[in-house]
Amino acid sequence: MAIFDSLRRDPDRPPQFGLRWMSRWLRRQLPTGLYARSLLIIILPMLILQTVLAFLFMERHWQMVTQRLSSAVTRDIAAVIDLIETYPSAEDNAIMVRIARQRLNLAVSVETNGELPAPRPKPFFSILDQILSDQITSQIRRPFWIDTVGDSKLIEIRIKLDGKVLRIFANRNQAYASNTHIFLLWMVGTALVLIIISTLFLRGQIRPILSLARAAESFGKGQKPPEDFSPRGADEVRRAGLAFILMRERIERQMEQRTAMLTGVSHDLRTILTRFKLQLALAGDNPELDALGQDVEDMQTMLEGYMAFARGEAEEDLGTLDLRALFDKLQNDFALHGKSLTYGIQGEEEISVRPNAFARLVGNLASNAMRYANRLEIDARQSAKWLTVVFDDDGPGIAREFRDDVFKPFFRLDEARNLDASGTGLGLAIARDIARSHGGNVMLADSPLGGLRATIRIPV
Repeated sequence: MAIFDSLRRDPDRPPQFGLRWMSRWLRRQLPTGLYARSLLIIILPMLILQTVLAFLFMERHWQMVTQRLSSAVTRDIAAVIDLIETYPSAEDNAIMVRIARQRLNLAVSVETNGELPAPRPKPFFSILDQILSDQITSQIRRPFWIDTVGDSKLIEIRIKLDGKVLRIFANRNQAYASNTHIFLLWMVGTALVLIIISTLFLRGQIRPILSLARAAESFGKGQKPPEDFSPRGADEVRRAGLAFILMRERIERQMEQRTAMLTGVSHDLRTILTRFKLQLALAGDNPELDALGQDVEDMQTMLEGYMAFARGEAEEDLGTLDLRALFDKLQNDFALHGKSLTYGIQGEEEISVRPNAFARLVGNLASNAMRYANRLEIDARQSAKWLTVVFDDDGPGIAREFRDDVFKPFFRLDEARNLDASGTGLGLAIARDIARSHGGNVMLADSPLGGLRATIRIPV
């Protein structure tokens, strides 16, 4: 109402504004699901068509038939009145009453010195009352009283004559098209049958689309798609399902090749570094070789990072992880290093993830905080759709301009803090990779404790 009031107060506002507002309002009111929208596409035209047909039937056929029937009954009553007035004797009236009952199917009685009752209130749906009153007024032109609602099967009509009142009872179906409900029942019943058939058909067409959506969602979360998934339904849906299967196979092959390449390179380089270490050990204590030994150790550390990154790409089945047990272990590690870790859990304590990968994700972020901060607070919240784990520490933090770069593999900060305990720059790369393999992400921000806030958010 406020929108329409503002439109009235501002006549200079363009009419397109009201159309855009109405369009947005309709979009908010309409269902968002494909199944519900498809049903609306079928049901709404059917309802509109039947409404138009019912209106035309009521306006044309029903009213016309009722008018003709009422006109015929009124002519019969007018004929009875003419006969009674032509032959006013009591014997003749008795004959007229008998003829009206036998030939016209009208129960007629003559009340001498009678009066018309008080007018009855008009019924709400009074097509018969209105049409019959109009016919009596136009054909008989005498004071009258009618009752079309007192008895469901009869109509009572009283007409004022000279010194008497003519009382007539007629069957309702003589003046009214009473079988109209049969047409309406057939129309509504047929519509219900068609809607049920359409609903069952649409459900069969929507089911393959929902199956494809579940398979894509599972794959996006890093889970195995349902084993019973196969392209089904219409040709377009089958093509989409087949394209998804081919895309998933290509991605899995690419991940396997990447993991195999990193593992092979790391293994070969580790063999060479082992020979370097052996030769340095055979060379004995030589100050000139200390720098070379340190370089070998750095390369060994980098190779361990390579292997850790490759292990992060390895496939792991979905399982259950107890958050409280994981946080208790981290809390003990912090206590051994003389630092503080507190945590809180809202919602379920057991989560459905890849246990080893997720424990490594949480442990990586916690160990980085333990290295550069004295205090860490963890807040885990699990809702119906999302699992959110927030890490707040009091360390030096990371400058805003570096928060995207630190997720790149082998990127290391020269100042402040380095988020990889190994010093290879793979810590956050592995963390984000694990989070994204679960369908989520890792984000960095400023912490209320003055340090860094790291937030894990994955769908459940």
